[in-house]
Amino acid sequence: MNKHLKIAILGAGESGVGSAVLATKQGYDVLLSDKGSIKEKYKNVLLQYNIKFEENTHDEAWILTANEVIKSPGISDQAPLILKLQAQGTPIISEIEFAARYTNATLIGITGTNGKTTTTLLTYHILTKAGLNVGLAGNIGKSFALQVAENNFDYYVLELSSFQLDGMYKVRLNIAVLLNITPDHLDRYNYELQNYVDSKFRIIQNQTAADYFIYCYDDALLMPQFVKFNTAAKLLPFSLAESFAEGAYIENENLIINQNHNIFSMSIHDLALQGKHNQYNSMAAGLSARVLEVRKEIIRESLEDFVNVEHRLEFVAKVHGIEFINDSKATNVNSTWYALESMNNPVVWIVGGQDKGNDYSMLMNLVKDKVKAIVCLGKDNSKIHKAFKGSIALIEDASSAEEAVKKAYRLGKKGDIVLLSPACASFDLFENYEDRGHQFKQAVRSL
Repeated sequence: MNKHLKIAILGAGESGVGSAVLATKQGYDVLLSDKGSIKEKYKNVLLQYNIKFEENTHDEAWILTANEVIKSPGISDQAPLILKLQAQGTPIISEIEFAARYTNATLIGITGTNGKTTTTLLTYHILTKAGLNVGLAGNIGKSFALQVAENNFDYYVLELSSFQLDGMYKVRLNIAVLLNITPDHLDRYNYELQNYVDSKFRIIQNQTAADYFIYCYDDALLMPQFVKFNTAAKLLPFSLAESFAEGAYIENENLIINQNHNIFSMSIHDLALQGKHNQYNSMAAGLSARVLEVRKEIIRESLEDFVNVEHRLEFVAKVHGIEFINDSKATNVNSTWYALESMNNPVVWIVGGQDKGNDYSMLMNLVKDKVKAIVCLGKDNSKIHKAFKGSIALIEDASSAEEAVKKAYRLGKKGDIVLLSPACASFDLFENYEDRGHQFKQAVRSL
């Protein structure tokens, strides 16, 4: 037991509260501290386990004497208290690092700038359908630490953000999946792209020859990094352009997984998730399942009947022949590129919000090819107007989801698609991307 070890947990969200429960069960002297207010549902958990906590303040004297600190991924490394802890050499780790110490389960970790939520859920769907005793955690679902404390899963599928990876040091992932790397969150990485790339590659640290690294062979930022990052893990690439003796690829409109010289094949037209980006996601999830020796029939069924996450290319309704799709989770340009790429009918595109330094030029060819009108949903839409005014004749502004939906509906006709894919954060007009998506769906249903 660890009764003489003090552990401070910063941030009382899902990961922090889960970490506090696990640390308490492991016998640590625990303080959960949040500079803001703590939600009632989390307070109830803390009271249930008799965990010391504080809100709207930090007891720095206590925290600075802790043996170890677990930091919420949302707290910046440049926060004053974090800098003080770093200066005195206090170990600062993530919930994932902490929880992994207390489980012998097989760990499947999935990261990437785009597609990681979908791929994580799809992998979990396959493994659950195969009858495995599996937990879903990381950047999605219930806290990994809470599940380690309260459940006894044999497998965990973990969605890992770069911020979570930054706090991981000794975790060994049995299967590591890296979907893609495009510039994102650069404000947290001193606006140095390589720092962000390095963060993503932490997913392979500590892997051994008994482990697997599944990665996108087509990714221009990812592939050159093999010179810098060595791994003993078995390499399993996936690609739309190349074929492999070991890996996954598309050939003659079939998705093929060749793992351990055992071939699985199915038509890409039978995949529940359509579009090239989802072919990548399906290959990554399928490879993970084959590594775990899930039967081919189960993989096929799962890839055919999977229902995607809310707010990610989510069908909402068809109104007078116009299809409405909610892709509110697309908070960067690359995500929106994938969304537009998968559209097969003329698009009225709802875009905008809090710009993160977006470069819209990479969307230009797709917009010219697929978009008939744009509705800007944000407080300041000048950058979008400037980017597309020479290419799209119809560009209108809206300051609410209801207004945007009404304008898009008026601009569309039977056979068109109204696509909410903002390419921006939501905080100028909404609480978060979920709120934006919910308001969009409500507005569609009110037409």
